[in-house]
Amino acid sequence: MLTSIASESVATILCTSKQTRFDIKTVDYRELDIEGLCITVVAGPASEAASGEPKKKAAASKAKAKARAEGLELLSDAKLRLKAGQRYALVGRNGSGKSTLLKAIAEKLIPGIPEEARISILQQTDARGTNTDAPPPGPASSAESPSREPGSVLEDVIEKATARSDVEQDIRALSAGIHATDPLGSTTAESKAMIEQAGEDISPEILRDETQEALDMMADLQLQVEPTRMAEIESNAKKILTGLGFTDAYMAKPVASLSGGWRMRAALATALLQETDILILDEPTNYLDLLGIIWLQKYLESLDDDDAAPTLILVSHDRDFISVCTDLLIVKDKQLTYFHGDLPTYESSLSEKKLYLTKLQEAQNKQKAHIQQSIQNNMKAGKANDDQNKLRQAKSRQKKLDNRMGLTVSAKGGRFKLNRDLVGYHLTARADIDVPQDERSVSFIMPQPPDLRFPGALLSVENATFRYPTKVRTKTPAPPVLQDVSLMVHMGDRVGILGLNGAGKSTLIRLLVDETKPTSGTVTRHPRLKLGYYSQHAVEALQAMGRADESLTALSLLTGEVEGELDEGELRGLLGSLGLPGRTASDVPLTKLSGGQLVRCELARLLWKCPQCLILDEVTTHLDYETVTAMREALCDWEGAVVLVSHDRWFMRGAVEGQIEDSDDEAEDDSEDEAAPRRRMVYKLRAGKLSKLERGTTEFEESVEKRVAKLLRG
Repeated sequence: MLTSIASESVATILCTSKQTRFDIKTVDYRELDIEGLCITVVAGPASEAASGEPKKKAAASKAKAKARAEGLELLSDAKLRLKAGQRYALVGRNGSGKSTLLKAIAEKLIPGIPEEARISILQQTDARGTNTDAPPPGPASSAESPSREPGSVLEDVIEKATARSDVEQDIRALSAGIHATDPLGSTTAESKAMIEQAGEDISPEILRDETQEALDMMADLQLQVEPTRMAEIESNAKKILTGLGFTDAYMAKPVASLSGGWRMRAALATALLQETDILILDEPTNYLDLLGIIWLQKYLESLDDDDAAPTLILVSHDRDFISVCTDLLIVKDKQLTYFHGDLPTYESSLSEKKLYLTKLQEAQNKQKAHIQQSIQNNMKAGKANDDQNKLRQAKSRQKKLDNRMGLTVSAKGGRFKLNRDLVGYHLTARADIDVPQDERSVSFIMPQPPDLRFPGALLSVENATFRYPTKVRTKTPAPPVLQDVSLMVHMGDRVGILGLNGAGKSTLIRLLVDETKPTSGTVTRHPRLKLGYYSQHAVEALQAMGRADESLTALSLLTGEVEGELDEGELRGLLGSLGLPGRTASDVPLTKLSGGQLVRCELARLLWKCPQCLILDEVTTHLDYETVTAMREALCDWEGAVVLVSHDRWFMRGAVEGQIEDSDDEAEDDSEDEAAPRRRMVYKLRAGKLSKLERGTTEFEESVEKRVAKLLRG
């Protein structure tokens, strides 16, 4: 058994796997085949975890101390198997260990991952105050031929990508050299002694000469690099950055001037540009518009044309985006299971398997009852008449009942063979019929809004135009951000707004929520309207509130806001219905809540007021796909009006257009629509103009795919 430990100030990751006496090294580092994988997270630093003596508080019970010492086991005797060039979607509930597994793979904490393997990872970044709808700054005066400043985006991406590749190549070369038999022992010892020499023992003259020699050597090496290779790298970098939304002028800007969202895109470009064996992308679509999402999807698919395509591990809440993956890697019940296909196919297959095994179990239960009854009858008749045949028959049937009841077919549906399908020592000759249990459903129940006393439009925008004030220096009127926009929202309506970053979606939302006034036109609201607005910066705002008051919890935050209108029991009921139950709401501070839990907290802040209209701006960003599914179903049943701005196509189709995959749900939704018909509309906002999409999200998606095709060809 091999063990690896990674220590941090907050927790320690312990990784173990089975050891083999065979040489398992392979020239293809894109593959992994590790058995007996166990991952445990222990509170406290490594020394504390290794000794098994964590710091104990006076009020802590023995049970808590034992749990803290033993740690939280995320994987137990699992098998990590990755095939070269495949694309895996990592799927699992929040808290199942997905992020820890990615960290363990990326940092090679798992024994059995070769040190020579090149692994690149893109993790979620802390981009506070990021406006994902903001466009990159417009071209400067030298837009036609921009001169790159030191530390420009393009240079930074190229430098990081090539530096990582060079370091990985050096690691491979040094790893091979360790086992070499050349007589270089004295030279190695001398070099090691120089490295370990204390800084104060080195004279300034020697340090200056050695530094100059290193600089000269670096310059010579740079001159030896093939110009064509660097030109190809720069060309690929420009292509990737363009696909992610960077203009030529913006590529020349300093990295320090980027907002959090655009730094995320630059980091994604670096990960895609690197030469790597395993590429890990954790929520790469969080700060991308639909153009960037579809471009990334097509780009990852195009890697199939390369024989050395990296193995991809992808985590995303966007169900349409993860369809790019060829396989699923499912984290469930401390195990890793695999499925070849996409997520809808897996869910359908799991449902069919559950139905088949349920029917099989019911049929076998009836068979068992029949055999048990026949045994009792034979025993009774045999004892009454001293009939040994009846008694032997009863004994034979009892043996079959005890030893040979269970699965009668193999995993592939063929005939069951004991030596093939049930290898090893078992108490019975047949495997039990194990019906998969449904996971505990994600709680997401939205309280219904109150009725309005008199009818009318909730929101009405008529010929609204918005432009920023004229700059004093230029005295040139700014171009309109919104131009002649008209929109009307009634009770129960479902309105979706699609558009690329910079199209003006955030400005339109500010008009709807009365944060700004139109330059011309009118925006009117129902006099009794209660409006709930979820901002794309809501999570960052809650995190800032938590840092300002470290004792602030979700329950205490709402208690202060309701000002006695709701009691503690009602607030706990609201938070629990949204997935923040019990002590999570009352004891865990905001700084310790995950992004998905903070989304639920913000929604509770909106829903306690019982609004008739919800305006949701990128509400799915921090949620896992199970929660996104639960929220979509909750919005479908909610009777108020919804204005949704989202780049998640699957969520938009369900919440706004009412497209539900399950046939039973479709029939139910159709009956509801007949009883209370809804207006469902999807609009496109482009260049400040709002237009209705007759074919909804699909029409907008097709138009974006055409632009992506041009980018990929270019």
